[in-house]
Amino acid sequence: MRILVLGGTGYLGRHVAVRLRALPGARILAADRSSTDGFGVDLAADPVERLAKTLAAAAPDAVVNCAGVTGGDPVTLAEVNARGPAVLCAALREAAPTARLVHLGSAAEYGPGVPGTPVTESAPACPVTLYGATKLAGTVAITASALDAVVLRVGNPVGPGAPVASLPGRLASLLRTAGPNPEAVLRLGDLSAHRDFVDVRDVARAVVLAVTTPGPLPPVLNIGGGTAVAVGELAEGLARRAGFSGRWEENADGSARSARVSWQCSDISAAARALGWRPAHTLDDALTALWSATTEAMP
Repeated sequence: MRILVLGGTGYLGRHVAVRLRALPGARILAADRSSTDGFGVDLAADPVERLAKTLAAAAPDAVVNCAGVTGGDPVTLAEVNARGPAVLCAALREAAPTARLVHLGSAAEYGPGVPGTPVTESAPACPVTLYGATKLAGTVAITASALDAVVLRVGNPVGPGAPVASLPGRLASLLRTAGPNPEAVLRLGDLSAHRDFVDVRDVARAVVLAVTTPGPLPPVLNIGGGTAVAVGELAEGLARRAGFSGRWEENADGSARSARVSWQCSDISAAARALGWRPAHTLDDALTALWSATTEAMP
């Protein structure tokens, strides 16, 4: 089975590629802007014709699109998160119309949730950030493509290798720098919001199942932990693992893509039915793995 992975050098993409390589008989083809194996792809800029030629040369049985950006200027967000999936679908229809497409979307597409009510895939998508809006545009392009495609709407991924652009990655970096100093002060945003955290390794396993499960799949599937957890609980759990004895200060300034969303939780029952997928790792597992990876990276 030939599987083309787009964005395989990013946080989610690296974990996805590792998991896919463990599939018996699978040949994983990496494609991104820095690819050296002949499959250079830039979804933000490549015309459909060029991308179609690349896809024809790769002749994939499945394509996994992990390419995406979580921040940046509006043009970059639109080019990567919205234009990218649209161009990819157009090129697939021309060059590999029978290949299965698995695209990583985001729970940010839903916007604010109702406390106590996990959101299902049929709920109206009402993003309140540019990030969520551009991810939703990418989802619409894929679900309207008539391809054999599924969008996995991923919650807040946590685990080894979390980038500093994410809250878990930033916290790990700050705790690593602070060390055991009891005088250390960490300045963080509002920690009262609730999020649906999911281990990045469980996300990768969901992708593998989406690639290999036979027959048509629902157009959108939620991939999350299925539980709303206060961000402060995540911070405290990571601080315990770091042996942090200082203190932190909260302020009202959060990330732009989390603004105005105080509660978010995904109903993951559809993924259980369609893929046989459920989270195998707890948040504690994810935090332990994240901190272990952080300490291993220390000089």
